[in-house]
Amino acid sequence: MPQEATLAASPRALGAAIGGVLAAGAAAAAYATAVEPRAFRVRTETLHVLPRGARPITVLHLADIHLAPWQTDKLDWLAGLTTTEPDLIVNTGDSLGHAAALPALADALRVFQGVPGFFVHGSNDVYGPEYKNPLRYFGGPSKPSGSPPKRLDTAGLERAFEDLGWLNLNNTARAIEVRGTTVAAFGVADAHRHWDRLDQTETAISRMRKAVGDGPRVTLGVTHAPYQRILNAFVDLGADAILAGHTHGGQVRIPGGHALVTNCDIPRDQASGLSRWRHEGRSVPLNVSQGIGASIYAPFRLGTPPEAVVVSLQPRDIG
Repeated sequence: MPQEATLAASPRALGAAIGGVLAAGAAAAAYATAVEPRAFRVRTETLHVLPRGARPITVLHLADIHLAPWQTDKLDWLAGLTTTEPDLIVNTGDSLGHAAALPALADALRVFQGVPGFFVHGSNDVYGPEYKNPLRYFGGPSKPSGSPPKRLDTAGLERAFEDLGWLNLNNTARAIEVRGTTVAAFGVADAHRHWDRLDQTETAISRMRKAVGDGPRVTLGVTHAPYQRILNAFVDLGADAILAGHTHGGQVRIPGGHALVTNCDIPRDQASGLSRWRHEGRSVPLNVSQGIGASIYAPFRLGTPPEAVVVSLQPRDIG
């Protein structure tokens, strides 16, 4: 081929390659904003943590709903989770995503009226969402912006949850009976904002255990943000299993790989799903949900579809 033809072909080939990359990027962006955030799924897990001979307990783990009132597909899907027939619901926070979301959220969750549950708060149950440059998350956990945040109706959210029969675990401990087994649970307020008070939680655990007595029970640790200091403390405090949210599974994940960021200090390979948390010679199941929603200022997901988690608690294996 003449040299002139080769030189002429090279810019065309380069242009085609650049065009292909841009097209692929645009397709991925469209999928991440229009398709995957609505690809709701239910993940199922089984934990052998109940006393021997106990009846199984189905736990519905809800996390990071981040509801805005116009998200009707999310509302319909939430209401449809009654088909999982939960015996217990655990909500690990960030339920609100807009100042006007509470009435719609309370209406959607009313189908769970009478199903016992526990809840803790994330910061987005207290303050409205703020715009943050997504690239900042690569520099470590996010920090509040300098502008005064918009307060949300946290008290109204708590009333709505308590009307359903759910118990508040923010920096405290509570216990209820589910299918013949005492479910003891303790939690902390959002560790991402340093609202956790483990001293208060530990005091509440002591009171709870005196009230419950020595009968068969299972103990759950509940936190919004799975910071290592919280997980280590929960193991020390006797949790049989830990449930958390906050990470969104990284929100963007390379196919077949781990989360790119966690927005806390948990290892990236434990940013979602079921794993084991080990501390001081003890190993405890850790379920981190990648959550149901995302901030209205970052409404995308890639490789981390929104999820609720059905955790089947089963009796411990003999031996």
